Amino acid sequence: MKIATFNINGIKARITALPDWLDEADADVVLLQEIKSVDEAFPRELFEDRGYSVETHGQKGFNGVAILSKLPLEDVTRGLPGDESDEQARWIEATVMGETAIRVCGLYLPNGNPAPGPKYDYKLAWMDRMQARAAELLALEEPFLLAGDYNIIPQDEDAKHPEKWQEDALARPESRAAYRRILNMGFTEAFRARVQGPGHYTFWDYQAGAWNRGDGIRIDHFLLSPDCADLLEDCQIDAEIRGREKPSDHVPVWVRLRA
Repeated sequence: MKIATFNINGIKARITALPDWLDEADADVVLLQEIKSVDEAFPRELFEDRGYSVETHGQKGFNGVAILSKLPLEDVTRGLPGDESDEQARWIEATVMGETAIRVCGLYLPNGNPAPGPKYDYKLAWMDRMQARAAELLALEEPFLLAGDYNIIPQDEDAKHPEKWQEDALARPESRAAYRRILNMGFTEAFRARVQGPGHYTFWDYQAGAWNRGDGIRIDHFLLSPDCADLLEDCQIDAEIRGREKPSDHVPVWVRLRA
């Protein structure tokens, strides 16, 4: 089973680039972030014609997450538990019914800037809620994964110029500590389980020619539960997508599981 995550930075802007990548990647499941579309406006037919079922948790003009799947989906839920007043569309879950059933949680973690401030408080509170949901899923002792745009640079080696990010919400000590608390619950960070060292990025800003200068950061991650990590075969970043016409500022990351 090949599962990919991709922050597309707007479905309207990626209406050609995303299908082209899908045709090449041949992923069984794709978790999308920043669709920036209400559910009823999402172009479902474009993906259904390619054999995907489509589940969305949308929001007008901002945020929004989705699951595309060639395999049956069961028990689709929308929204991160823990705060009924939170109206931001940043979390979607479903169980993918392959040879092994895999629970997938697609997430778009808050950016948190400017930090400190209310947006940063929201980010850290959201991560506390995510940790609580992860604990609930771990207690089931079934394979699952948490994947998407974490807006977290885990370590300095995950940035071309880490010194630029020291006071940014993506790399502040509190952000990294919250990420480590989740990771240390027993998750495997799929990419680092397969690939070591610096120079691997998933995001290049549109400003100042970041892509051409190689000035990237790695903020899109797969965290695998123990039962899911046992199924891991590979994890890679499709970095070359960033150099194509009308790209997102993020690129896809994918895992292959024996499932």
